[in-house]
Amino acid sequence: MQTVAAPQTTIESLSAGSIARRFTRYLLTLTIPVSALLFTLTGPHTWEWALALWMILPLHVVLDAIGKPGRDQPVEGEPSWLYTGLLVFLAAFHLVNVVLICRMFATVDLATVDGIADLLVAVQLVGTSSGLSGIVVAHELMHRPHKGLQLLSRVVMALVLYEHFFTEHVRGHHVRVGTRDDPATARFRERFGPFMLRTIPAQFRSAWEIEIKRNGLEGKGLWHPAQLRNRVVQGILGELLLVAVTGALFGGVAVVIFVAQALWAIRLLEAVNYFEHWGLSRAGRKVRPVDSWDTESSFTLYGMVGLSRHADHHAYASRPYQSLRHFDVSPKYPGGYISMVVMVTNNNRKFMRLATQELEARKLGPFAEAPSEAA
Repeated sequence: MQTVAAPQTTIESLSAGSIARRFTRYLLTLTIPVSALLFTLTGPHTWEWALALWMILPLHVVLDAIGKPGRDQPVEGEPSWLYTGLLVFLAAFHLVNVVLICRMFATVDLATVDGIADLLVAVQLVGTSSGLSGIVVAHELMHRPHKGLQLLSRVVMALVLYEHFFTEHVRGHHVRVGTRDDPATARFRERFGPFMLRTIPAQFRSAWEIEIKRNGLEGKGLWHPAQLRNRVVQGILGELLLVAVTGALFGGVAVVIFVAQALWAIRLLEAVNYFEHWGLSRAGRKVRPVDSWDTESSFTLYGMVGLSRHADHHAYASRPYQSLRHFDVSPKYPGGYISMVVMVTNNNRKFMRLATQELEARKLGPFAEAPSEAA
């Protein structure tokens, strides 16, 4: 089976207007963080207003579900600085949202119904922005060769208390994806709950081992000065500093919301990890587009900086998000990423049934005649 994508358009064949229109599609990435910003700037709220603003979230689920398929191929030769600039802007936007929600909760009274409503909505709305916007942007930045962009990625991941993901994802997951050694690859028939309990400590342990080996720290204790070269240690220290500064500037309630939004974002991240490789396996060969799930949702494609084309990202990790290609051969989910997160976390049985049917139809995963050579 061919794994070659359809031919790409060249920039010479497009007008400046066409290039601009293509770029502006990616401004869909602003919808979730702008929703979070609206909440932070208008708070504290009555419980009725908090509930009304919460309705923005199911609206995104609907938009993700009804969007037309996004199968168009990228354009070669586009000005990359536009797309990199958008990532930097989104990362800064994420930082502003986290600071503003902490400032808002410096004055929220959790002993009232309005305060509890604000807390619950803030965790979901800002946490969703952190997970489906902040982490997604950090994920793109960590694959860039520029040291400054990688550092920005680590800062964004620290804002959700998951900085070690920077190390584990690039040096661990991308190397071992689709194998039993990869803690971020969900196995066939594995449910989301057990996956979460397995993957979170295993990814941290993997990141730690990678850094110990990278820095030659074998046999050196945790308190050895050389551990300061360990990126995982740096991340932990940075996260503790963020929590301490939040408490000092905005108080204990702000610390609660900061940690809560981070935990919500981590849950969303691991839900995405769960369905991106569920049931797929490889052994002894290069990663191919059939080793990752895709979705054809145009809302996910443009609203989550190309994350829907995860198959091309894993097969060719150096390609920036605007250059990721659509492959027919990769297994496809019926909805976009937001829809699939809702299904995984609320109806895991249905998710596994649909995913199994797709794997069987494509003869992938446990249904492949020769799993190690499936194409």
